[in-house]
Parts: sequence; structure tokens; C-alpha cells
Amino acid sequence: MSATIHPTAFVEPGARLGAGVEVGPFCYIGADVEVGEGTVFGPHCVVHGPTRIGRGNRFYAQCAIGGDPQDKKFAGERTELEIGDDNVFREFVTVNRGTGNGGGLTRIGNGNWFLAYTHVAHDCHVGNQCVFSNNSTLAGHVTVEDQVIMSGFSGIHQFCRIGAHAFIGMGALVNGDVPPFLMVAQDGYGRPRGINSEGLKRRGFDAERIGAIKRAYRTLYVSGASLEEARAKLEDMAADSPDVRALLDFIGNGERPLLR
Repeated sequence: MSATIHPTAFVEPGARLGAGVEVGPFCYIGADVEVGEGTVFGPHCVVHGPTRIGRGNRFYAQCAIGGDPQDKKFAGERTELEIGDDNVFREFVTVNRGTGNGGGLTRIGNGNWFLAYTHVAHDCHVGNQCVFSNNSTLAGHVTVEDQVIMSGFSGIHQFCRIGAHAFIGMGALVNGDVPPFLMVAQDGYGRPRGINSEGLKRRGFDAERIGAIKRAYRTLYVSGASLEEARAKLEDMAADSPDVRALLDFIGNGERPLLR
């Protein structure tokens, strides 16, 4: 089945549309854009290249995808955007390509939900099965691991990392790395407020795994130990818990201060 293009849409020569792609009214698809089969664009969507979009994605009205990075250092060099499969982009979502000095690539994985007015800036890497609630925003060079939930009006500072299964509360402004499993609540800049235990239960974490993560959290955030003392204790705990090992490895690989 060939692509379906509304008469008011404009698809540049050189764009490659897979089988079953639907391009809605008044859309624009650029020349260096590749779209996988079954992807649907609602009305007034704009897609600039170089952009590669996978299968089964859904773009609602007024999405602006693959635009130039919002970075004054950008000088027109070739940079790219890659989007995986089965993502949902609601109204007015914006996703920018990378920058030449930032790796040149913005990447989004599979099965994510981006609700209205969310923004993914240049050189960000987003994993799989994340939820970005309305008006949540990533600055440049942010890494978001798998199954993260960002609540409405939350924002992440450039170069920060958000670990897998974390929950960023409504309006929280995050200016440091958030380890896996944590829940961050609004208090000026977001601060740790326990682990995302309800989310972990829903994803099949049993009581033993959650208990180990809670003990690690108390060691890192409640015990009063210095960061180095806490890391030494976590090293012992990690011997019996892959989840604690993942948290400890995350801490060890950071470039920005740990959110504490």
C-alpha cells in the first residue's frame, strides 16, 4: 500500500515515505526525510531533514519535527534526528536536530508518549517507553533513560541525565543528574523525595527488589553519610542487587553533580 498524501500537503522530492504512511492537510515533509511504514501525520505538521522516522508513529496537529537546533553556535552543518517506532507526538510538540559540536544527533527510541507542547532540544537522547506530560522540556544534550515519567511543566537542565524508571514531579526544575528509580518533587529545583515505588510495582518489580532500592536510597539520601561514604556502602549492597549496581554505575559515570 502506497503512502496517502492530502492534496494540500507538500512533500519535497527526495523524501522517502514507507507503505501506509498518511500525510494530513497542510503538512510539509522535507527532502531529506525518511518515514517508516504506517506512520501518520495530522494536519499542519512540519518535518525537516535530515530526519529518519521509524514505523507506526503518530504525529498530531502542528508538530514541528527535525528543525534546526536552537543554539547560536549552529552554523548550518549537517546534523540529524532519529526517531524509532510506535511513538506518539501530540499537538505542538517540537523536536530539534543535533549540533555539530554536540555529537550531531538527536535520538528518540520506541514507544514514547510526548504530550502537547513538549520539547526535545538538540543532541538529546531519549530511551524507550517514556511519558512526557504537557509542557515538559529538555534542554540540549540531555539523556533520558527508559521508562521515565516527566510530569507537566517539568524541565531538565542541559547535559543532565535522568536514570531509568525515574519520576519527575509536576513543575520540578532539575539541574543535576537523577539516578535510576528516584522520584523528584518540586521545591525550587527538584530534590529527591523517595523512590518511584508505585511505578516499579506496575513494571513488575517484586518486594525484594524494591526493598533493596529503598535501602540504597536511604543510604544515599537519608543516612547523613558523605557521597564517598555512601558509595562505599552501596558497593557492598550491589553484590546482592543488580538494581543497586545499576544505581551505583549511574553515579560513577556522571559529568554533572549528583542531585542530593
